[in-house]
Amino acid sequence: MAWNAFKLCTALRALGYIMVLVVLVIVGLTYYAVVLANYLPAIFGGGLSAVIAFPLLILFHFLLVMLLWSYFNVVLNDPGVVPPNWRPANDEEGGDGAPLVGSDQSTLVSDPANQKVRFCRKCNHFKPPRCHHCSVCGRCILKMDHHCVWVVNCVGALNYKYFLLFLFYTFLETTLVTLSLFKYFMAFFTEEEVIGTLGTVAASFITFVLNFAFALSVFGFMIMHLSLVASNTTTIEVMAFVIL
Repeated sequence: MAWNAFKLCTALRALGYIMVLVVLVIVGLTYYAVVLANYLPAIFGGGLSAVIAFPLLILFHFLLVMLLWSYFNVVLNDPGVVPPNWRPANDEEGGDGAPLVGSDQSTLVSDPANQKVRFCRKCNHFKPPRCHHCSVCGRCILKMDHHCVWVVNCVGALNYKYFLLFLFYTFLETTLVTLSLFKYFMAFFTEEEVIGTLGTVAASFITFVLNFAFALSVFGFMIMHLSLVASNTTTIEVMAFVIL
């Protein structure tokens, strides 16, 4: 019995919805550990701790709002699809301005002298330059970079800006959380008294580990995408170049 690759695509789409829930759970845990368990009580306690906690919480909430705004813009915005009945006027990818051979679709697809004109047999329409078909989304995406399971969507021409902003604000937020919870994390390995209930202590420890790991991974991912922007390339194009 032949293996059906489309079942994997369906599984990836379902996994994406789970990953959105995972993101929201991590955000909720982080909010509890930073705000409710540690720094909001510090404000009510007064003293030097309150002076430090107040601006930290303002910055934390600002970055959190920007993170969620950019994240849901990536999730909800269309990455860019081919306009209905779009047809190239000439061989755009050939770069020579050569006109298309023939006027009907069947001629364009079958003519061996016109192989540079790209046609998607799954979507049954022509593909503009730098457009690729996503098997998970089941459609062609303009300037497709990659399909991201974390956002249940493709990253393409129309939502790439929000994706970069999401990486930027995620890095800043996770770095801030890592620094703000560092003293609570180090309290586990010193003789310093750990203040709080078992639940708040465990939440602070887990939150520190998760945010530290995300800060490192997102930083590398952000640098990679900034280099792609600087060279005007996409992840798919770089991978295709490496394979060739």
